[in-house]
Amino acid sequence: MSEQDQLIIGNKNFNSRLIVGTGKYKNLKDMIECLAKSETEMVTVAIRRLNLLNISKNNNLITAINWENLWLLPNTAGAKTTEEAIRLAFLGRELSKRIGQKENNFVKLEVISDPKYLFPDPIGTLKAAEFLVKKGFIVLPYTNTDPMLARHLEDVGCSTIMPLGSPIGSGQGIQNINNIQIIIENSNIPVIIDAGIGSPSEASLAMELGAEAVLINSAIAKAENSIIMAKAMNLAVQAGRQAYLAGQMVPYKFAQSSSPLKGSKFLQLSENS
Repeated sequence: MSEQDQLIIGNKNFNSRLIVGTGKYKNLKDMIECLAKSETEMVTVAIRRLNLLNISKNNNLITAINWENLWLLPNTAGAKTTEEAIRLAFLGRELSKRIGQKENNFVKLEVISDPKYLFPDPIGTLKAAEFLVKKGFIVLPYTNTDPMLARHLEDVGCSTIMPLGSPIGSGQGIQNINNIQIIIENSNIPVIIDAGIGSPSEASLAMELGAEAVLINSAIAKAENSIIMAKAMNLAVQAGRQAYLAGQMVPYKFAQSSSPLKGSKFLQLSENS
C-alpha cells in the first residue's frame, strides 16, 4: 500500500488496515502464524486476561509476540463500569511501556455492563473516553451504531470510532449498514468496524462502505483453518479498500449493454454491405 493511503490513528501511521485480536485460537502457535499471514501491524490484547505482575515468566501471549514489528492495542474487555475501564486502560499503558513501546498511549475502550448481549454501554463509554483523552490516551472506543454517540465521542477527542458490525463473536456480519454509513459520512476521524464480521466478503464490504479499517478476531480464530482465513481476511480488506478508492459504478435500474455497437466499424460495414 502506498504511503499516500496509510491508516493514521493519533500520532501513528499503519500500512495495514486489518487489526487482529488474540483470543479464542486453538493454540499459541496458530495465533502467531495467523498474525503473520494477516500482515497486520496492530494487535489487540485484553488486559484483564494478563498477569502483569509476572509478565516475563508466565505470560506466553506477550512474550511470544515480536513487538518490534507489531503495535500493541491494549483493550479494556471485561470492564463493566467506567471506573474499571479506566483502571484497565492505565494497566494497558504500563504494559506498552514494559514491552518497549514507550510512546504507545493507545487503548481500545470497551465498557460492557450487559452480560447477555454484550452491547457497549454508551454512557459509561463516553464518560471513560472523556477522562482518558484528558490523561493523554489515544482512545479507540467500541460503540453501538449510534451516529449521535459517534459525534459525542469525536467531540471529546477520541481518535477513532469503532461501531459494531453485529454482536461480539456472532459472525452475523454488518447489520446496520445505514447507520454505519451515516457515521462514516459525518466523522472526521477514522471509522473502524469492530465485532461481528464472519467472512472475508463482509470484511471487504466494510471497506467498500468507506471504513478505514476492520478489527477481526473470532472469524479468524474459529475458522477450521485459521491460518488460511487470516490470509483471506488480509486480501479481502485490501480488495475492499481498493474498490472504495476506485469509486464504484452507479447502479442502473435497467440493463446496460457492455458492448454498444453504435458508431463501430463493424456496424458501418454491415450497413454498407
